[in-house]
Amino acid sequence: DDGHSARVASHPRHPPQPAAMSVVVARAAAVSSKAATRRSATRAAAASRPMWFPNAIAPAHLDGSMPGDFGLDPLGLGADPNAMTWYRQAELQHARWAMVGVAGSVAGEVFTGINFYTAPLEVDLPMNPAALLAFQFLMMHWVEIRRWMDIRTPGSANQDPIFSEQKLTTVDPGYPGGPFDPLGFSKGDLDAAKTRELYWGRLAMVAFMGEVICYQATGLGPVEALNLHVGSPFTQTLFNNLGQCVLDDSVDFSGVTISTPCLWPQL
Repeated sequence: DDGHSARVASHPRHPPQPAAMSVVVARAAAVSSKAATRRSATRAAAASRPMWFPNAIAPAHLDGSMPGDFGLDPLGLGADPNAMTWYRQAELQHARWAMVGVAGSVAGEVFTGINFYTAPLEVDLPMNPAALLAFQFLMMHWVEIRRWMDIRTPGSANQDPIFSEQKLTTVDPGYPGGPFDPLGFSKGDLDAAKTRELYWGRLAMVAFMGEVICYQATGLGPVEALNLHVGSPFTQTLFNNLGQCVLDDSVDFSGVTISTPCLWPQL
């Protein structure tokens, strides 16, 4: 024990030297400075990026790289990259159909006086509705399978399976270009064009749902409902007709009975 004590006494533990302490402090300060710089850069990027709500914090998977990304995904549906790819293509298709639907419903009522909701009942079909449904199912099924293949492997469906000389050169799913872009919109700022399309498409989806609910509550098409509201803006509103449904339980379409439920609760 005396020998051990002597050895310890002969080799005392020296406190850290000032120079060593300075190195440690400098390193810690550098790490803190880098972290602060990253935080500042993140805040600056968030401040310069349009968000769905002022000062909102976007989830990590919405980094602003996609057109139309405003950091809104409260349910975290896009956290899975594969799901995000599918949802974006689904949004594109719904948006484009909605834009065509809203424009067609308004134009049809303006030029014919027939609203979009009852127009199919006034058309003489060239075939039985069941045959028409089967034909549409087969055609749409083929197209959607091709779309699904392109989503999984971009560019895999670019070549026409029948006319092999017809081939697209782009590999961006949802934006084929070529003959599908006759006005050459893709030759400009394509990302800005994509964003504008999503603006209008999202608005059209909301608008078309509004048209459907409006007819179910009032029995009026979009043009007639607008004229009625303009003529009496304080008495003819959504709130005045809330909870009403003027639809019959079903309609007869070329010999086929179709159920027609309302999409909102009745009071």
